[in-house]
Amino acid sequence: MIVFRLLVLLFTLWMTGPAKAHPLKLSLCEIEYSSKKQLLTINLKLFLTDVNEAIVFDPNSKKLAFCQPNESKKANALLLNYLNQFFHIKANSKLVNLKIKDKNLKGEGDNTSLWVSFEYIQPSPLKSLEIKNAVFTDLFFDQNNIVYVHVDKKSKSLMLDKKRSIHQLKF
Repeated sequence: MIVFRLLVLLFTLWMTGPAKAHPLKLSLCEIEYSSKKQLLTINLKLFLTDVNEAIVFDPNSKKLAFCQPNESKKANALLLNYLNQFFHIKANSKLVNLKIKDKNLKGEGDNTSLWVSFEYIQPSPLKSLEIKNAVFTDLFFDQNNIVYVHVDKKSKSLMLDKKRSIHQLKF
C-alpha cells in the first residue's frame, strides 16, 4: 500500500511540477460503483504526450488538439479506438461500452494530462469486475497503470503493467 501511495504522490508531483518530460510512465484509473445510483464511473488520467504518441506517433503533436477550440473531429473516435484495444472493463462478465462523458486537460507542457471520464448504468448488483489496463504498454516497456476501485464503501488498489494487464475482482 505504501508503494501505491508513493507512486500516486510521484505522479501528482510530475503532473503539477515544472514542465519537463515526465520520467515516470504512469496512467491513473479510478473506477467507482454506487449500488444506490446503479452507476459505474470510470476516470482515466493519461499524459497527453503519451496519448499523442499512441495515436499519431508524435508526442508533441497538436493535430488532435484535445479539449481545445480547434479539436479534431476525429479526436474522440481515435482515442476510443486506441482505448478499446488496450483498456476494458467487464461488469458481471459483460463488456462495458465506453462512451466519453467528459474530458479535460490539466497541467502544463510535457506534464499536461488528459482526463477522460465514462459512465455506465449497471442496474444489476455488481458481482464481478474485470479490468484490463494495458494503455501505453505497447509503447513503453516500463509503463505502469495504477487502478483504484471503489465499490460502495470498499476500496482496492492495483498496479497493472505489460506482464499483468488484467485483474478480476469478485464482490
